Parts: sequence; structure tokens; C-alpha cells
Amino acid sequence: MTALAAFEKLSLLRETLIPNPSRAQNEESWAEPGRDDHATTASATILVCVTCKSEEGQLGAALFAALSKRPPDAGVALRAVECFAVCKRPCTVALASPGKWTYVVGDLKPDPHVDDILAAARRYAASPDGVVPWRDRPVPFRKGVISRTPPLAPAL
Repeated sequence: MTALAAFEKLSLLRETLIPNPSRAQNEESWAEPGRDDHATTASATILVCVTCKSEEGQLGAALFAALSKRPPDAGVALRAVECFAVCKRPCTVALASPGKWTYVVGDLKPDPHVDDILAAARRYAASPDGVVPWRDRPVPFRKGVISRTPPLAPAL
């Protein structure tokens, strides 16, 4: 993919991004179409940083495009996000779901890791709390974990 093609894809993706908290824009203007439906029915959401880049180009946009071409598993949603601020570990994705631990994983590539990301999302979706035993994670999800964040406590 040329740099220009990646830039054009990134420009199109910006229309469907989850809002960056530093933006002073209305959240709905950045929401993915059908976002509310995904949020209530998905057991797992794969969040892909589409601004991730390296010497190889716009890896994040390419990873999101590669994942978009695959039919999603039941209960797994895919979303583009603008930035995870983990620029030294491109590509970065997160697995998240309400009431579950959230995993942020870096050092992923579009071609070799799509199957690993989908396998990790399936295992994450099947777990009641989002905790997937280390031995059951695909290799990139064993080596590339940047953070594991506990679920937020319910509002009082």
C-alpha cells in the first residue's frame, strides 16, 4: 500500500472513529454507525488504533482494513480509534467489554497477526471476566501486552 493510499484510507476512517477525549467535538459526530447496537450486543470489541505508523507506513489503518475484510464472529465488534498513545509499539489494539478486564496489546502487524487477533477476541469474548489464561493466548498476545486494566466498578 502506498503512503497516499494509506492516507486516503485513514481520512475515510476518521469519519467513523471513536472520539479522542482531547477533541472538543460532539461524540456522536465521531461515532461509528450502529455504535450503540455494537456496545450492547458485543461480548468483545476489538479497538484498533488507525493512527499507528512506522517506517513501514500506516500500519494501523492497514490492520483495521485487514480485520474489516474478515467476517466477524458472533459477539465480536470491530472499531477504529484515533490513538492509544502507544506510538513506540505499533500496531496497537485493545480488547474491551463492559464488566471485563481490558487488554491493550502492541507490536502487531496487518498480515501475520489478523488470525491471532481474531482468535484472542474469541477467547476474550468467551471468558466471563475478560481474563484469558496466558497459555491460551495467541503468541503475540503473550508477548505484546502493554496493559491489563480492571473493569470499572458499577456506579453507586
